[in-house]
Amino acid sequence: MSVGTSAPPTPDDVEVVVPAPGAGPGNWAGAASAVLVHGVFWLTWRVRRPLTDGRGVSVVVARSDDGVTFEPVAEVTREAFGAESFERPVLVPLREGGWRLYLSCATPGSKHWWVDSLTADTVEALPDGVRRRVHDGDRDTGVKDPVITVGEDGYEMWLCCHPLDVPGHEDRMTTRRLTSADGLVWQDHGEVLAGREGQWDARGARVSAVLPDGTVLYDGRPDAAFNWFETTGLATWDGTTMTRSAQPPIASPHGDGAFRYATAVPLPDGRVRYYVEAARPDGAHDLVTCVR
Repeated sequence: MSVGTSAPPTPDDVEVVVPAPGAGPGNWAGAASAVLVHGVFWLTWRVRRPLTDGRGVSVVVARSDDGVTFEPVAEVTREAFGAESFERPVLVPLREGGWRLYLSCATPGSKHWWVDSLTADTVEALPDGVRRRVHDGDRDTGVKDPVITVGEDGYEMWLCCHPLDVPGHEDRMTTRRLTSADGLVWQDHGEVLAGREGQWDARGARVSAVLPDGTVLYDGRPDAAFNWFETTGLATWDGTTMTRSAQPPIASPHGDGAFRYATAVPLPDGRVRYYVEAARPDGAHDLVTCVR
């Protein structure tokens, strides 16, 4: 894999794809993933409301011909999974045919998370698809926000892990790399990204996108106060080592500064369409897009 060369997203000249579900802090549309299949953009995102309204309440899947205007075709609610909240979903066209929706689910009454899935022949059928647990985490680790890529040899996952060993510090995060032949049973190859003491990403680092040229985007935060308000850093992956860029993180100029959960869709003309959860002046987060 070559050194990453893709131009990163910026908050300049973005278009709103999905507006926040309401005004003010805690109303967020984002934590998205997207793919381009046979000329159709498929996008899935998490709808979140303030803590008083229940946090991540649903996951929506939609399609578009231009990558900007989307028509919802499916929705899954947290109640169907017995989850207290949803976070980042991932929509994957399977190598063997069909589709799979991966869901980040919060265990009620705890700081623990697990990853679940739905598999169906079509995107529209996913809410009634075959359900399968993908990763339980364990007593000491919550797992969520996977990034999944599909290659000739199978599937690759970049999994966000939250250590639960210190009460009140469960927001810390690292990223581990896993591989799978079928996208359901995974082999863990260890940690590839973690926080750096004294840096802008000291509290943790979560991979959010991996492009074919080795460009990596990741979320980081300096301390616990910036939980939910992460900014985007750059790195490269050469198949063995993750190397972080010295470039400052990319932030929204508005609200809490959040510019996070970037996902990337390579375009036929060599450019990349990005989707990012970005803060707006009133503290809500919109799902926005730009082409670079």
